[in-house]
Amino acid sequence: MDSKSANWPDKIYEAFSHHNIRIIANVPDAGHSELIRLCQADTQMQVVTLTTEEEGVGLLCGAWSGGTKGVLLMQSSGVGNCVNALALPIICRIPFLTIVTMRGEWGEFIPWQVPMGKATPTILETMDTHIFRANDPGEVDKSVDAAASLAYNTRRSCAVLLSQKLIGSKHFEEEQ
Repeated sequence: MDSKSANWPDKIYEAFSHHNIRIIANVPDAGHSELIRLCQADTQMQVVTLTTEEEGVGLLCGAWSGGTKGVLLMQSSGVGNCVNALALPIICRIPFLTIVTMRGEWGEFIPWQVPMGKATPTILETMDTHIFRANDPGEVDKSVDAAASLAYNTRRSCAVLLSQKLIGSKHFEEEQ
């Protein structure tokens, strides 16, 4: 990853601050690790580690009901865990924002990441979630800002998909 693309977590963190997002729900993911560290260092934000992504949907709906904005950070493989829960913000007209690091795309080496990576946009759209996609660092801040504005101003579900090309493909070195 070059230095130009390395600062996209900073851009997302700045957007969270700008939109007064205070709850950062996540299932730990290497793609979100720098963003999570930035949020943990901010005393105005509470980072909540989940055991499954669907817990985050309920947590954020409850937070909104209590007057606090939140976001769910997850990997594309976690979207499948949320399908039933994604009905809650739709039916209750609660804004829902998620930032999804994509797998199964650019240079993927794990075959089981491919089907969910391919299905993620379709699943989210089927669950009435507006999709914003960032493929390069210059799109990240605008995509997160647009998604947060739409979600919180219209009480809709929005997802920003961070492409695997942006976050970098993972690979493991074989021992010699």
